[in-house]
Amino acid sequence: MTPTLRTERLLLEPYVPEDEEAFVALFQDRRVSRWMGDGPATEAEDRALFGRIFTKVYAGDLFDVWAVRRDGVLIGHAEIKPTDVVQGHEIIYALAPDVWGSGLGRELAEAIVAYGFDTLGLTEVYATVAAANGASLAVLDRIGFEHVRDIAEDDGGITRVLTRRRGPGVGSSDGRRG
Repeated sequence: MTPTLRTERLLLEPYVPEDEEAFVALFQDRRVSRWMGDGPATEAEDRALFGRIFTKVYAGDLFDVWAVRRDGVLIGHAEIKPTDVVQGHEIIYALAPDVWGSGLGRELAEAIVAYGFDTLGLTEVYATVAAANGASLAVLDRIGFEHVRDIAEDDGGITRVLTRRRGPGVGSSDGRRG
């Protein structure tokens, strides 16, 4: 079962059915969805995705998926899950545009990475980011991710594969490399 995590300003907890409208609104915002998976989806597809979090992911305890809240309001989404792209675990996160630029992306990414190292016992964590998503690349660079390789996508875009290895001093207290 996905545990609840806390940072200085964020609460990461499993979704509840009442989160559906906020989840769909987040994923329907093209400023967010353009960077997620295969890009923007229909509202029906996003509702189906929300349903699968309960019927597949949580029911099968497949991987951890969180609703990200600040002051009780759903402002984002986060995951850490196995991925075939790198034969390891990948972090995925998204925040509502009205909180961009506030340092919450870094806080969220650090929390997920620390969970991967401290709770899941991983020795490295990956992220895949569109090369054009400079904001996410900058966040991940600031918390110690390094470029591994690029993947040429069918649509002509480039996806960057990044990794962060567990090092001395990495722990639950701050999530940073030591």
